[in-house]
Amino acid sequence: SNRPGVEGLARAERAGVPTCVLPHKDFTDRDGFDAAAVAALREAGVTWVVLAGFMRLLTTTFLDAFPHRVVNIHPSLLPSFPGVDAQQQALDHGVRITGCTVHLVDAGTDTGPILAQAAVPVLDGDDHDTLAARILVQEHALLVRALSWIAEGRLQVSPPAAPGGRARATIAGVDTALGLAQGRAPEPAGEGA
Repeated sequence: SNRPGVEGLARAERAGVPTCVLPHKDFTDRDGFDAAAVAALREAGVTWVVLAGFMRLLTTTFLDAFPHRVVNIHPSLLPSFPGVDAQQQALDHGVRITGCTVHLVDAGTDTGPILAQAAVPVLDGDDHDTLAARILVQEHALLVRALSWIAEGRLQVSPPAAPGGRARATIAGVDTALGLAQGRAPEPAGEGA
């Protein structure tokens, strides 16, 4: 983490997962921070990176070290409402359905290949906090589901169809369609999945 004292560090410690804190303010630029993070992660034998709650943009220094192996969760149905405060953006635009997205990270802001999405209705009377709380429940469920698919080897990443295009991600044997109106994480398709 780049922030000491966050709950994720305490959870990891309780589970016996090694941690490292690299305060980004100790570095003069993003590349320096990212290079130090890459070194620490490689030293620990990390092959996948999950950015749940990590609120810094990564440079190519980091992304090139873990190509198509950096996962993020975002509180909107991307490509709608990228960046910060997606819940407030949804409220400000008056949408009736928003949700969350698990995606691979690329050099853009919330522009990487989408792995899965779950929809959450915007209810009359919702404010930022009530909407964010309902989305967060779905984020937790969807992230666990997507990471299990990755662990099972179901992730397939296709290169861009044209120069300057975007890579595409699919999860083999899984319907990653939205659980509309219910806000449920998608279920695996097929028997034994």
